[in-house]
Amino acid sequence: FGMSGTVKFASLKTQMKNKKAILTGVLLQFLVLPFLGFVAVKSLQLDPVMGVMLLVVTSSPGGSYSNWWCSIFNADLALSVTMTTISTLLSVVMLPINLLLYANTAFHADVVKTIDWPALLVSLVIVITAIVTGLYCSASIKWQSFNSFANKLGNISGISLIIFSAVVANSESESDMLGRPWQFYVGVAAPVVLGLIVSNILSSFFQLQKPERVTVSVECCYQNVGIATSAAVTMFKGSELALALGVPLYYGIVEAVILGLYCVVAWKIGWTKAPADENICVVVTTSYEAKSDSGYEVVDEVDKTSTQEGEIV
Repeated sequence: FGMSGTVKFASLKTQMKNKKAILTGVLLQFLVLPFLGFVAVKSLQLDPVMGVMLLVVTSSPGGSYSNWWCSIFNADLALSVTMTTISTLLSVVMLPINLLLYANTAFHADVVKTIDWPALLVSLVIVITAIVTGLYCSASIKWQSFNSFANKLGNISGISLIIFSAVVANSESESDMLGRPWQFYVGVAAPVVLGLIVSNILSSFFQLQKPERVTVSVECCYQNVGIATSAAVTMFKGSELALALGVPLYYGIVEAVILGLYCVVAWKIGWTKAPADENICVVVTTSYEAKSDSGYEVVDEVDKTSTQEGEIV
């Protein structure tokens, strides 16, 4: 809600016309990443519990944290929210298609029957509701500072959810991720790393703007692991549940670390909307998206010496 509320509706409508970036994102989200998940499952011979859960993760839509990362490091947040909205809507169809295709190819048909489709659908509906509500508030509330307020709310919520997830993960002894076979660690992490590499190659090949490349790459790899977690709780019991929960938990840790480092590097090499030489505390607490949407130019320190702060462009 907070991240979608940050984006002005006019910016969202503009991004809906950005067909090249959106199509690139859809290609990566629903073709490349699910395939990479399938390759990891087959090549490392993951057991059905871990394998099915990894396929659920890689077939899911982009997670809400992807908007948070794009907001914190000032990638193209409007594109991020647009892509999250579109991928979530498309996932109602694409998630079952990819899951059925790759699960049937990798495992016996009986394994596919254990998938809890209603639980997956409920999780998708919750995400769609939050996004639509945020966009509606952004379009209807005439308070000038609402977008900045929503941005701060989203950032605080994102940090709180990360802390909450870490506490829950560490308090659940049965889903302890230490002592598992190396195939688990490599297999679950591989789609994130390979997806990030492929995303940057394809987005650069299609000549997307640099902030768009960062957004597309984050959206491709940062999955809604909550969907897989919900599915695991309803699909498995006992030791299998502990094994299944480890997949979205570990994937969530890997995607947070890898994409966090990626966002820092992207900012420092000038691929985001934030000045590369700005203090990191200023960058993560300032929405350059909101500034640019307000009609103010975001300038670097050199420009500031010759331009009055807040000059309208």
